[in-house]
Formats: sequence, C-alpha cells, structure tokens
Amino acid sequence: MSRGAHARPLALEIAVTSAAGARTARDGGADRVELCSALELGGVTASAALVEAVSAVGPPVQALVRCRPGDFVYDADEVALMAAEVRSVIACGAAGVVVGALTAGGTLDTAAMRRFADAAHTAGAAAGRRVEVTLHRAVDQAADPVGTAALASSLGLTRVLTSGGAVTAADGLATLAAMAAAAPGLEVMAGAGVRPRDIARLAAAGAGAVHLSAKRPAPARRGGRWIPMGTAGSTAAADTHFVTCPDTVARARAAADAVRHAAREADGAVGE
Repeated sequence: MSRGAHARPLALEIAVTSAAGARTARDGGADRVELCSALELGGVTASAALVEAVSAVGPPVQALVRCRPGDFVYDADEVALMAAEVRSVIACGAAGVVVGALTAGGTLDTAAMRRFADAAHTAGAAAGRRVEVTLHRAVDQAADPVGTAALASSLGLTRVLTSGGAVTAADGLATLAAMAAAAPGLEVMAGAGVRPRDIARLAAAGAGAVHLSAKRPAPARRGGRWIPMGTAGSTAAADTHFVTCPDTVARARAAADAVRHAAREADGAVGE
C-alpha cells in the first residue's frame, strides 16, 4: 500500500432495498448506501417513493438504475427509459446513480453512459447539488475490464463497482489492482461476495471503497399455504427476500476502520 493511500477512511457502502435496511446500514457506520429493488436478481431500479423514503434516512443514497435483469446491452427504448429513471431518482433525493451499459461486442457503450451521466448532472444542477455517477458491475462482463475502467475514468465518472472480473472480489485482486493503476482518477470500489475478513486485502490491492450487501434471508411470515409465484421461488424456504444484517455491517465497519488505523500508523512510521 502506498504512503497515504488510505489517509481517508476506507469508504463502506451497503446495498439495501428498504428504509429499514438503510437505517441498519446507517447505525452500523456505513458511509453510503446503494439502493435497488430485487437484490436477488442482481438489482433493478427502485420506485420513486422508495428512493424518497431511503433518502430521508440519512446516509447518501446511490441509486441503481437498471431497467431489467439480464445482460447490459440495451436498445434505444431501454436507454431512454433509464435516462428518465436517472433524472427521477436524483429528483427524489439520490446523491448519485449507479449505471452501466455495454455494446454487443463487450465494450463500454459510451453513448449510453454519456447520456446517463448528462442526465444525472443536469438533474443534480436542477436540484442544486452535485451528484456522483458510478459504473456498476457491467464492467465485469466487459471483454476488457481494465480498459473499460480506464475509459470510464475518461468519461468523468466518480467510481467503478467491480469484482475485478471474478465471481467474487476476493478472487479478482490482480485485476482490481490493475484497474486502480489504469484509472487513478476513479475510485475503485470492490464488490461481490465481500466479507469483512476480505477488506484488508481489497484495500491493499488499491480499492478505495468496499461494497457489501450484508444480507440475510428474511424469515417467512406467510400464514397460509405456499405455492410458487415465479422462477425465484422453487421451494417455500427459498421463496423469500433479503434484509440487511446489522452484525455484518458492524464487522465490515470495524475492518474498514482497521485499514485506516494501519495506514496512519504506517504513515507515522515513515515520517519519523
């Protein structure tokens, strides 16, 4: 880790799907939350009312804008819809948006990304505040994740949420480090399967932030019999949603703070 690399606290972002989840994240020390619906599908855009409710809780809200599950290759109607959703979530209080689009060839769809970023900044100006734009894990499905991160930096985006092109961020350390080197103006935020014990290694690889869903299955509260309502529920036990786990948030905060403490001690030793 370079001298002063983490003089600031390592940012902790928690993915939430409700105001209750945002309160849990806030109380556990999260710096911000990413808001989405249908976390079990990888997340889609939350409703305007939900964005308003979560924004009122306190931590800055980064709103995922994704009009459907599946790949990140969007047609003209989908791009127009998501640009409108970007404007909507910012107007409803979001501090930023989390977006991503690829071409059929696996490269970053720069036209769509510019449209999303322009919509975010225009909506932010209308609301009287600056907003952030994050490239989400579409980067991990790109043909060249490192090159895609560097291109995102040239578009003026704030950060990239990535697993380093691996199933979990802990398995993508080398690519995370390459992204941080290739896009020095971009905050690399490690996400996907992150556990509190992974955080120190992710920071050492160059991550300036970590992203956890910190989720656990919600207990079933059905009073009658169960029948399947969709492809997500193959059994009664599996047919549930996720809630934010306060213990996981607290342990992640402690791990991020330990990284900061170690960096300060290293800086002090170098300065002696």
